[in-house]
Amino acid sequence: MTDKEKLHSGDIYYPSGEEIMREQLACLDKQYDFNLTRPTELDKREKLLKEMFAEIGEGCYIEPPLHSNWGGHHTHFGKFVYANFNLTLVDDTHIYVGDYTLIGPNVVLATAGHPILPELREKAYQFNMPIHIGKNCWLGAGVVVLPGVTIGDNTVIGAGSVVTKDIPSGVVAVGNPCRVLRQINDHDREYYFKDKKIDFSRL
Repeated sequence: MTDKEKLHSGDIYYPSGEEIMREQLACLDKQYDFNLTRPTELDKREKLLKEMFAEIGEGCYIEPPLHSNWGGHHTHFGKFVYANFNLTLVDDTHIYVGDYTLIGPNVVLATAGHPILPELREKAYQFNMPIHIGKNCWLGAGVVVLPGVTIGDNTVIGAGSVVTKDIPSGVVAVGNPCRVLRQINDHDREYYFKDKKIDFSRL
């Protein structure tokens, strides 16, 4: 198995070989172009994202700058995903984000890891594990999601959380390491922030 084939196998591999670097740099050139677009060049941004990402659904919007190891080449966005400034995708293997998910500023989705053994790290070896984020999630500002993590549908991850293990659907989870705080419940159907009531007649 070649190092390029090991990108998606979970095996330890050397990430800076000639074949990998040639393909990766071509992806990064497109990301560079995306990050240099003007705010008014929405059509150009949309076109570039379709070229850059493995999949990107209708209505997606990413605020530049975007930082990504492979320029989104291994990233799959559903429809109407919104990502705020400074999204970092360590997309050495696949990242999946479901429809209607909101991603706050300075979020990191990292599929790559390095062996704990110093002798392997000094040779720059790494491994990759995919990330799965469900539909209609909200990742608050500064969230970090680590390799191999799955987050279920409709879940909220609080700002600054470091997600080291799977998080189920329909919960609010916070902290470092991120833990389930509570279920999304009837109170959330009535209040949107502290004592602020939802007025459905005005929505």
